[in-house]
Amino acid sequence: MDAPALAGRRRLWWWIGGGAVVALAIAAALVFQPWLLFVDVRVDDDIPLASAAPTAEPSAGATSPPAASDTAAPSTPPAPAAPVELSRGTLISHEHETTGTVRVIQLPDGSRQLVIENLDTTNGPDVHVWLSAGPVVEGFDGWFTAGGHPYVDLGMIKGNQGNQVYDIPADVDLTAYPTVDLWCVQFAVSFGAAALAAS
Repeated sequence: MDAPALAGRRRLWWWIGGGAVVALAIAAALVFQPWLLFVDVRVDDDIPLASAAPTAEPSAGATSPPAASDTAAPSTPPAPAAPVELSRGTLISHEHETTGTVRVIQLPDGSRQLVIENLDTTNGPDVHVWLSAGPVVEGFDGWFTAGGHPYVDLGMIKGNQGNQVYDIPADVDLTAYPTVDLWCVQFAVSFGAAALAAS
């Protein structure tokens, strides 16, 4: 093969190789979305004002329980007249530095909401808010804990900063899901998590 033909073939392979590198770079950018690390999305949902759930206390001076005929046990507990905080927790960091508090609030109509307050974490692709059956584990092991346990997906995170409210489905047994996890579905890793404790 003469020199001009050889040079032409080399140029062709350079163009093919260069095109493949560009295509791979574009594909990697679409998957990893590195620009999200530099973009903050702030959310400011209205947070229900809630008090701690009341606890039943015996009245002062009571020496014996009332007779069964004196009390009528309601078939279902009455709905609170105002929002009531059922549980709360504090977010810890996993793969990304994450701070904020989480609360479960019951509204007067009986519905429940997860409230995330003063959230500050890194933006990322495909991050969801989970109620998880797994424990909160600090350190590197905690990055992956939630992925091995049952969960309820409350949807995509609304933003990486601010105050956010998520509806909890009526059929969810909160005692089975004592953890809130900010879970990156795309990379199967936790950004941060909080253990819920009764208020």
